[in-house]
Amino acid sequence: MTRAITPPDMAPPFARYSHAVEVPAGRRLVVCSGQLGIDSQGAVPADVEGQTRLCFENIGRILAAAGMGFSDMVRINAYVTGREHLAGYMKARDEFTGSPPPASTLMIVSGFARPEFVVEVEVIAAASER
Repeated sequence: MTRAITPPDMAPPFARYSHAVEVPAGRRLVVCSGQLGIDSQGAVPADVEGQTRLCFENIGRILAAAGMGFSDMVRINAYVTGREHLAGYMKARDEFTGSPPPASTLMIVSGFARPEFVVEVEVIAAASER
């Protein structure tokens, strides 16, 4: 089981994430490449919430293929193309995170390979040996 670390002499996280997550010895790691909000047919929702849900659904498929699930996520790195996407991203992200929430970084970037994308998400997950 992972352990969230929030030192008492620090300000609490700004949103639903942990300052740090300890991964105990003997866990296997999966490092996911950045996932975009595109479905298997190539469709891309116009809004950040829809794209974020697809990012995490695709991550869920990757984790399932490794014998893991969303509760095994220990780190999220996310990128959005503008401040206006922050709330929608966090709302959708929170649908996929458990407790304790993973460590997380959210950055604003100038864009992605295709202009219709407004969010990209990558994760690190850790689970017990099979």
